[in-house]
Amino acid sequence: STTTASTLCVKCSTSHSEQKTGLHGTRKRPAFTHFQKVLTMAFIASDSGGGNFKRVPAGAYIGRCYSLIDLGTQLSSGQFGEKLQHKIRIGWELFGEDENGEPLTVDVDGKTMPMTISKSYTVSLHEKSGLRKDLAAWRGRDFTDEEAKGFDVSKLIGACCMVNVTTSETNGKTYSNVAGLTPLPGALKNSKPAPVHEHVVFDLDKPDMAVFNSFHEKLQNTIKASPEWARHGKQAPQPAASGSSFENMDEEIPFRDPMSYRGVHLVM
Repeated sequence: STTTASTLCVKCSTSHSEQKTGLHGTRKRPAFTHFQKVLTMAFIASDSGGGNFKRVPAGAYIGRCYSLIDLGTQLSSGQFGEKLQHKIRIGWELFGEDENGEPLTVDVDGKTMPMTISKSYTVSLHEKSGLRKDLAAWRGRDFTDEEAKGFDVSKLIGACCMVNVTTSETNGKTYSNVAGLTPLPGALKNSKPAPVHEHVVFDLDKPDMAVFNSFHEKLQNTIKASPEWARHGKQAPQPAASGSSFENMDEEIPFRDPMSYRGVHLVM
């Protein structure tokens, strides 16, 4: 989609329009735009918490990025209080076996499909950001200062890596978590598993309602709570009573030339 470009200041974590209205003027929407046109299908979340999902067991698996979902601006809580941050969710389909030698698959409408897992990130390439940490580990080296000025996250679609999964328990429920990403070992680069899930890309700058309607209710409500959703004349969900909120990659260095792609722009 085509939108007015904006930037995310790594000093104040505020987005700024590239229109010259003053760096710390009116708050603008962060950039998460310029997705390539891809096929879409239902988003299958096996790590969303609760319910009767088959959980991804702990281990290291081959992962292929198959989904990028714009969550919009979300209220986040941390050790320094609450703040509004632009979030995205990156999803991987997983290939491998569990500790019993069983393949990591689930039945989806009578079809055997790889299990999937996802992780949400703040859209920032600040040196301390989780997105930069995981992308640097994935590509095998950190971003240079020049590279960190802009990186198109849509380039991740179709890229492979190793996904380290851990499990945790909260209130009696077991959760599967993406603990880390590493490059695909050299021995596997020429024998990558064929993709199974079609690509799922959702951009709030130009929301595709067919894609949105395929999401599960919890994900839909998270997106509906964002101001970007309201900007398109959509109705936000009523607050809950409590507790609610929120392939041809370079063989040696994935995402090697980020500046040749438009996308997330950061200002130092």
